[in-house]
Amino acid sequence: MDFDPGVLERLKKLEDKYEAMGQDIKSYLDGLLYADSTTYWHYLRVDTLLQLQVPKTDFPDEMVFIMYHQITELYFKLVLHEMEQICNNGREVSKTGEDKGWKDQLDADFFTERLIRINRYFESLTSSFAIMVDGMEKDQFQRFRMSLLPASGFQSVQYRKIEIGATDFKNLVAVDMRKDVTDSSTIEEMYENIYWKRGAIELASGKKTLTLEQFEKNYSEELLELSHSRSGNNLWQKYIGLSESDQQKEKLIMALRQFDVNVNVNWPLVHYKSAVRYLHTEGEDIAATGGTNWQKYLPPKFTKRIFYPALWSDIEKEQWGRGWVDSVLK
Repeated sequence: MDFDPGVLERLKKLEDKYEAMGQDIKSYLDGLLYADSTTYWHYLRVDTLLQLQVPKTDFPDEMVFIMYHQITELYFKLVLHEMEQICNNGREVSKTGEDKGWKDQLDADFFTERLIRINRYFESLTSSFAIMVDGMEKDQFQRFRMSLLPASGFQSVQYRKIEIGATDFKNLVAVDMRKDVTDSSTIEEMYENIYWKRGAIELASGKKTLTLEQFEKNYSEELLELSHSRSGNNLWQKYIGLSESDQQKEKLIMALRQFDVNVNVNWPLVHYKSAVRYLHTEGEDIAATGGTNWQKYLPPKFTKRIFYPALWSDIEKEQWGRGWVDSVLK
């Protein structure tokens, strides 16, 4: 029987590949003979995935709450996946650490395309947030939430990693402390004054919430390590490392600005809208499950988180997030 030339060509390429690794192609071909075919449910681990929703109460709407947050974390993982490609200059690195080297340096088109993907993920999350805002009965939420103490969405470490990978660390410092940041300020010093710690202070006592203490204990070391590795290798540093002509490309600038708005305005504001719906009644605010100071922590006009201040005018920065909050309260 004569083999298709295309099959023989592929076998030769496979033989060359495995020879380069000191491996015998015949052993791998034997493995193919014995291996089972791939199924949808096995490849996606569907049975495992559907077992990950474990409510703590009998309120039906808790399932909505759990699943939407899990979906959010999967989107965050996609965002971090795209950011990693940008920070690696578009190079593909295998699970074994092998550098496949299909790109030698970052170019504006690759950068822009990955940013567009990232914006698409955040816009999907923001536009679907009605699942949370309108998809749970208020009475059910206010009851089952008490079984979640002191857990809070504040404790999403992937979201913190996105922030750290997006910009120079000084832009994450609390707005009233940024004036004290100098070129000699260390990551550790700035980390102590990172904006989100202000959002996890007990309203009554002014002390750190258990939510923050748990988060710091579990993740501070990891986040500090990431902050050091991203200090010269975040999205802003990749942008200013491009050629001057690439930096002037309007599509790239608009993608960076949209990312800034998606993360620092639109995403926190849909959370604010949700908090107003479920935690604001008749002029009285109910504390969040983790005791976070959501009234000051979520509105962009208070925290003034801006990843790329150089890409915005003074007026745009001054008006950052204004107007939206008042419209939500009304």
